[in-house]
Amino acid sequence: MSFDSFNPAPLKPRLRLFVIGVLVFSLLSTLFARLVYMQVLSSADYSQAATQNHTREVLIPAPRGTIVDAAGRTLVGNRVSLVITVDRSVLAKLPDAQQQAMLVRLAKVLGQKPADLKARTMLCGEPGASKPPACWNGTPYQPIPVAKDVSEQIAIEVMERREDFPGVAAESTALRAYPAPYGVNAAHMLGYLSPITTDELDALDKAGQDSVGHRSDLVGRAGLERTYDAMLRGTPGVKNVVVDAVGYTTGVKSQTAPVPGSTLMTSIDARVQASVEKELRGAIMTARKQTDPVTKRKYVADSGAAVVMDTHTGQIVGMASYPTYDPGVWVGGISQRELDALYSPQAGTPLLSRALQGQLAPGSTFKPITTAAALANGYSTKTRLDCAPSFTVGDRKFKNYETTPFGMIGFQQALAISCDTFFYQIAYALWLREGGNSGDINVRDPLVEMAKSFGLGRPTGIDLPGEASGRIADRKWKKQYYDAQKDYYCKLADNPPAGTSSFLKQFSREFCADGYRYRAGDAVNFSIGQGDTTLTPLQLATVYSALSNGGTLWEPRVAKKVIGANGKAKAIPPKVAGRLPVPASTLKFIDKGLLDTTRIGTAAWKFTGFPLDQVPVRSKTGTAEVYGKQTTSWFATYTDRYAVVMMISQAGSGSGASGTAVRHIYETLYNIKPAPPEKKAKQ
Repeated sequence: MSFDSFNPAPLKPRLRLFVIGVLVFSLLSTLFARLVYMQVLSSADYSQAATQNHTREVLIPAPRGTIVDAAGRTLVGNRVSLVITVDRSVLAKLPDAQQQAMLVRLAKVLGQKPADLKARTMLCGEPGASKPPACWNGTPYQPIPVAKDVSEQIAIEVMERREDFPGVAAESTALRAYPAPYGVNAAHMLGYLSPITTDELDALDKAGQDSVGHRSDLVGRAGLERTYDAMLRGTPGVKNVVVDAVGYTTGVKSQTAPVPGSTLMTSIDARVQASVEKELRGAIMTARKQTDPVTKRKYVADSGAAVVMDTHTGQIVGMASYPTYDPGVWVGGISQRELDALYSPQAGTPLLSRALQGQLAPGSTFKPITTAAALANGYSTKTRLDCAPSFTVGDRKFKNYETTPFGMIGFQQALAISCDTFFYQIAYALWLREGGNSGDINVRDPLVEMAKSFGLGRPTGIDLPGEASGRIADRKWKKQYYDAQKDYYCKLADNPPAGTSSFLKQFSREFCADGYRYRAGDAVNFSIGQGDTTLTPLQLATVYSALSNGGTLWEPRVAKKVIGANGKAKAIPPKVAGRLPVPASTLKFIDKGLLDTTRIGTAAWKFTGFPLDQVPVRSKTGTAEVYGKQTTSWFATYTDRYAVVMMISQAGSGSGASGTAVRHIYETLYNIKPAPPEKKAKQ
């Protein structure tokens, strides 16, 4: 057969089948080779990847350290609670309608209003969110607690109905507990916790610290919880759990145990603290039943504070503020309604610590400072001045609190009977000697210098956050105030609105003209703790502590030692803030005058029957006038070991409102059997 006669058509199907066969064989060979590679050569790598895809890291919170009193009684501890949480990352994946339906179902189970439950799950700053800490101010990575102390029945119901409650879990969680030995509250000293924020986590990252290990942390926001947060917090553990495709845990791959926080021992004596709280509240309630002899109205007695300090160390033995609040309100989250109550002026702003942040004119409790300044600037222990009913400066008459004339007296009697006009004369003479009405803000002022040397006008340095500094209303301060207010008062002087009082009109004209001048009236008011000078009860306690111990100004401390998880204790030593520039002889001289205050002076009627020979209490009463309000009651005292100061706003005289309460606190401190003082008519 010749080539020309050959027909290729019959071979085409065969060739096509051959090509297809080759391709199929090549594909199968490639797949088989890949399978061998994956199953044999790379099995370890893929096994590891598969495990990682089903491993979840779970943080194990560290037990927060407890806070105890000086005798080891627990003030703040921990308790176990069943808590319902909502995972926002799961919630966010649901359509809005399903989210709302789920929250409605959960609210019904928990016995909450759907709106309140939704508010708890919202991040602070989101549109429609409540104010912190009622909203969720923590990291979005952390499940949000929405209900605490739920029953086992509710926890089981939520967990069994996972399809109805996606992202909802029931967990056993440690919460702060307040055993309240002797019924103590101490909320303003102890403080509270709230979740760590995203900003704080970012700060940890920037500082080179591991933020992941702190995503579930609660951190201290006030009081001791804030100051010593790093010591109390501990270190969380990490558990790597294996989960299946549905998300259920099937095993634990690895685990590191958490390190508990340290125990913080304080200088607080729970027995004394309970007495301080009880007596402060009792004094306020009693004052509200009394009548102001001038206005014939009941005293408002809206707030107060009391401080007990160890004069040898500066440690706080007891400290209370009224009104106060239940520290447990913060545990497990706080509602907007509860938060509003803490800030409510109608409720007295319970969150405010009057001991640290209440700034008021000290009244006559300031007179020992004036005495020290006078004796260092030309006056002597033999000086005698007329205790007249009033003292005139220019065309203004400054009166004694009491109108009884006592004639010529010395410093000690002036302290004991609290003669204002005695100190007016000293302040006026020093004001004239140092420049008078010159307007020079750099003029030397012996009274101001002494006040500053006693630590006033600046924070004491206590180991609690938020302390106020008070104010020394000297020439420099008055000039600064004038510069800030000049435009307002000059405008008021030129165009007073209808109804402006004649007093305010005259004041505005005078202030606009030369309100920067430090006048004689400013000086005499300063000498008796009146006018624009203010201080806190804690500052006054440090002043009287220094009078007690011979001139040492302490930085007050509440914490005494830190005890680590390993049992090792580290003391927090007392710290000296300064020394009074006052000779020992002057301090002894002032001490005698203050002892006479308790024995025969303005506080004597409250200490009848008290064993002053065994426990000599030195004291100074103070009744500070406040424009537009009733007088502030001050009672500042000390013994050889303790300083006790009590302040009650709008409550009348120092001894009248606070005398009995302070006496009872001393009876607790020294285990003295209570004996009620004799009734007297003096107010």
